[in-house]
Amino acid sequence: MTPPRPSRAALTGLRALALGLSALAGIGAFILFLQFGEADGLDALDILRAALILISTLWLAWGAVQAVIGLTTTARAPVLDRATPITSRCVVLMPVYNEDPLATFSRVAAMDASLAATGHGAAFHFAILSDSRNEMVARREEALFAHLVADRAGLGRFFYRRRAQNTGKKAGNIEDFIARSGAAYDFALILDADSLMEGETIVEMVRRMQAEPRLGLLQTLPRIIRARSRFGRAMQFSAAFFSPVFARGLAMMQGETGPFWGHNAMVRVRAFAESCGLPVLKGRPPFGGHIMSHDYVEAALLARAGWIVRLDDDLDGSFEEGPENIVDHAKRDRRWCQGNLQHSRIIGAPGLKAWSRFVFALGIMAYIAPLFWLGFILASIAAPLLAPPPDYFPEPYWPFPYFPPSGASKAIGLAIGIFGLLLLPKILIAARAALAGRAAGFGGAARAFAATLGELVFSSITAPVLLLYATRSVFQVLLGRDGGWPTNNRGDGRLTLTEAFAASHWIVSIGLIGLFATWAFAPGLLLWLLPVGVPMVLAPVVIWWSSQDSSGRLMGTPTEYAPSPVMALQERIFDRWAATFDAEAPTPTLPEAAHA
Repeated sequence: MTPPRPSRAALTGLRALALGLSALAGIGAFILFLQFGEADGLDALDILRAALILISTLWLAWGAVQAVIGLTTTARAPVLDRATPITSRCVVLMPVYNEDPLATFSRVAAMDASLAATGHGAAFHFAILSDSRNEMVARREEALFAHLVADRAGLGRFFYRRRAQNTGKKAGNIEDFIARSGAAYDFALILDADSLMEGETIVEMVRRMQAEPRLGLLQTLPRIIRARSRFGRAMQFSAAFFSPVFARGLAMMQGETGPFWGHNAMVRVRAFAESCGLPVLKGRPPFGGHIMSHDYVEAALLARAGWIVRLDDDLDGSFEEGPENIVDHAKRDRRWCQGNLQHSRIIGAPGLKAWSRFVFALGIMAYIAPLFWLGFILASIAAPLLAPPPDYFPEPYWPFPYFPPSGASKAIGLAIGIFGLLLLPKILIAARAALAGRAAGFGGAARAFAATLGELVFSSITAPVLLLYATRSVFQVLLGRDGGWPTNNRGDGRLTLTEAFAASHWIVSIGLIGLFATWAFAPGLLLWLLPVGVPMVLAPVVIWWSSQDSSGRLMGTPTEYAPSPVMALQERIFDRWAATFDAEAPTPTLPEAAHA
């Protein structure tokens, strides 16, 4: 049985309610800004700014409504017989691309040990699918794979292969395995190189797949772990504290047309093989070529074929690691930006579910939304230059001047409303966590509330810097620049001030120009724009400072206070291997059967 979900009629009503409330907030902001502009006479620039506020508020309100839905519902596991034996064949797929083999392969060993502790370890195979282009990394992969097989007595259950050509990147890597070896398995758990999952969670996913024959893909909500820097720990706290509530709202609105985030998800191999063959888009990248954000497309194709795609946000024990600094985050986000904008070529594909098209639109909007905010700021700076001079004597022969009413109250009300959409959901999440006892895992209600305020301040400081990185990414894609698929930087993410300046000097220039232009042409806006302009001017300091190791526990998470068993397993294995394994030693030879 599936987890409790709305009926079809209730689902339609919930989606309509969410869209309606978002539209209401956007229209309200639109009208309020028009009233503000009307105080000194409406012009075309006022209408343009009102339209930009409408679109931006719609986007913010959608996220706030999703949080409210998440706050008012509770995730529950499906009702099924957990004494039923595991009869399906499952393979755990770990695609790697120039990753640290010691860290990656120790994660595989830890998950295998965790599965063995459930009593079902023999039902699972592991396949490490290498697309590494670095020959030194590839040699270490082969050596550590042999070490992994020997350490875990895993001959016949562990497989490794390295593609000669990494056609199609990760999606092509998975497709290659499915085409060559997929028929041997019923289910495949797709991971990233930094993924880590509890054995009990993996077994539970198999049980749910077995219990629902129509379930084509089961997505978990990964939690970020092992962050060390200030930036990384802020993202880790946000993912642990806020994301489950937003994910709950998404799970309620998605019905059977859920998301796929590319990792920490289980697929039914037959469904995936039949439905998810990806086309190569006509033309050259960034809009043509292989599909980059393949996961969203694969979810849409499964739903089109009639398979259930589901996010089970009640599943714990699903982990990943994240970027440790803003620069690495921006590099990864550049790839995601290109992939999501590329979906503009796919959104009109025949046969897709309406919700799938809506998800594509949301993904595109996530990256173009900064352009609307930036456009609003620029238009506001330009408005005083283009506005007609005030006419204090509109009536001929009337001896007393007319002073138009101030629209300051409407402007302040609009600002309060927009900040409310940004801040209120997180404050409500903190309050709900305190009342429901969830805050105990974050050090208690007081510490969780303090961490919420700290995260709000931190995100307010970093948001203008991230906004400009995102804006640059969009312009690069629109100008036809292919960002490629850069290797993820893991481990120590500390940056020097010189490195931070080299990565953000252009942001400093934009911030200085923007503040000077505001002071020169629209001095009344200067105070309002300081929270945006100052972080831009100080971008190198913000990037450097946030990349340094965090010394406090302000944003502590449950996995820091009480690490998951599989995390402790992987740490012990990593330390043992690092102390005993010599990467330069001759690679042990393995029987041919151990290679996929």
